[in-house]
Amino acid sequence: MTDLLNPAIPAGAYDAFLPGALTRAAAQRPWTPADGPLPALYLSHGAPPLFDDGPWLRELSDWALALPKPKAIVIVSAHWEDAPLMLSAPAAHTPLVYDFGGFHRRYYQMRYDTPDATGLAARIAAMMPDAEPVHQHPTRGLDHGAWIPLMAMYPLADIPVLQMSMPTHDPQRLLALGRRLAPLRDEGILVIGSGFMVHGLPYITRAMMVHGTVPAWSSGFDTWAADALARGDIDELAAYATRAPGMPYAHPTPEHYLPIFITLGTAENPEQPARTVIDGYMAGLAKRSFQLA
Repeated sequence: MTDLLNPAIPAGAYDAFLPGALTRAAAQRPWTPADGPLPALYLSHGAPPLFDDGPWLRELSDWALALPKPKAIVIVSAHWEDAPLMLSAPAAHTPLVYDFGGFHRRYYQMRYDTPDATGLAARIAAMMPDAEPVHQHPTRGLDHGAWIPLMAMYPLADIPVLQMSMPTHDPQRLLALGRRLAPLRDEGILVIGSGFMVHGLPYITRAMMVHGTVPAWSSGFDTWAADALARGDIDELAAYATRAPGMPYAHPTPEHYLPIFITLGTAENPEQPARTVIDGYMAGLAKRSFQLA
């Protein structure tokens, strides 16, 4: 397990990736109304080992660069489950939440100093019904489900970012929340559900960590999800706990799967076939990531 948790040069792949990524990001064309709505994204966000995976960093960067540069980003991460609905602190340079353990100190020193997002926070609050007000958290920063993938996708850190808590495990309520956020896409604001397609951390073995062995419970769940997404079968996806192969090993707890319903709800038509942008495995866990128009 030392290969992933203790690389020879912590975040060395990110250091090699960053100069070119910054150059490419600086040339990215900004979104304009003529582009139409931005797509809705679900991504498998990774943890510190993402910074040691050059191909995965480039996949995330290429995905972002294939889109116009958003005016702002709203992200719902598996790592902030809180009700009532909350937003992260909107001030510029909001501190990061280093919500992981056992890694080299380098990963706890990384920064992602985004601009002020106060206007976006007010916009989101105005979109919610009176019965479900949004509470503005005064100090909570971006957790690793937000800042780690965004450091690969938008390394300039020049886009306002807000994180929204995930207030429920009910797929239907999350779909409804996504529908409320959908108008943001027409304004050039990118809405992201951030989780991990398979997240069976308690069942990871040395063979998975060191050799990348993929267990049947990971590949089975991933194949099932890919098929349901390709068919736009929302009911099947919502019945994951009883219908998906590989359960409960693939998701001993559901928080890394559930952001998928924010993404689906935000899409113009949640029953359209999703387009997989990133697939494959990290330490034997499926990292499928997709977008919908």
